[in-house]
Amino acid sequence: MTGHSEDPSEHFSERLMRGSGYSAPGFAGSYDLHRPSPPAALLEALCLEAQVDRPELVVDLGSGTGLSTRAWAELADEVVGVEGSPEMREQAEVATAAPNVRYVEAFAQQTGLPDRSADIVTCSQSFHWMEPQSVLAEAARILRPGGVFAAYDYDWPPVVHPEVEAVFEAMVGRVGRMRAERGRPRYSKDGHLDRIRASGQFRYTREIVLHSRDRGTAGRIIGLALSLGPLAVMLRDGVTEEEVGLAALREVAADALGEREVEIFICYRARIGVK
Repeated sequence: MTGHSEDPSEHFSERLMRGSGYSAPGFAGSYDLHRPSPPAALLEALCLEAQVDRPELVVDLGSGTGLSTRAWAELADEVVGVEGSPEMREQAEVATAAPNVRYVEAFAQQTGLPDRSADIVTCSQSFHWMEPQSVLAEAARILRPGGVFAAYDYDWPPVVHPEVEAVFEAMVGRVGRMRAERGRPRYSKDGHLDRIRASGQFRYTREIVLHSRDRGTAGRIIGLALSLGPLAVMLRDGVTEEEVGLAALREVAADALGEREVEIFICYRARIGVK
């Protein structure tokens, strides 16, 4: 974004972005390498809820490096990713070859897209970075009647090995507590569905739960951990891997998985609203 805005919801996103770690050199590339793309079943379910075989337009808010945007390339006529971080958007453009996918640098509550133009609007692992009411109003504005808004996230940690999962979960909890102590809270993902319902923008709301199958090594697990922006910021600011629990995760993942590539299950929760 250029210029100065007096929109308080934009200030909320800007403040969180400054502490996200997304602008750190090399972060966007590593994020794009290690994070998962959404499963086809999720995209197909959203099309079913929107009652459309092939969407004319899908808009992905907080599109990051484009993992959740370019996944729609073969399923929709046009896909637009909306991302406020220049570094993440630049990585998305580098990684995207499909001619029907494009990105705009903007915050989610100010897409600049026409009224009633989208069949589906998504927030993948991003809604908790946004001021919800202004974003939901914008999503409802650009959705056509019967269109679908979906805020979807995957659970941390992935299903891979119980000992690895336990240490990963403990690390994520520690990162969250340390983030809160630093005065950088975000909206809880647990409240997404309630916020969608309370907005009054949608005639029907629900949650969909499903999973994807992936593969990876111990290195992939550590890469997933390092793709957590708050963790990257803490390490940059001098918090040690031992203090945050990353050193323990490295040790347990190496012991449990060794050099093997193993199957990984990633569990998704999609909170949806039908306009």
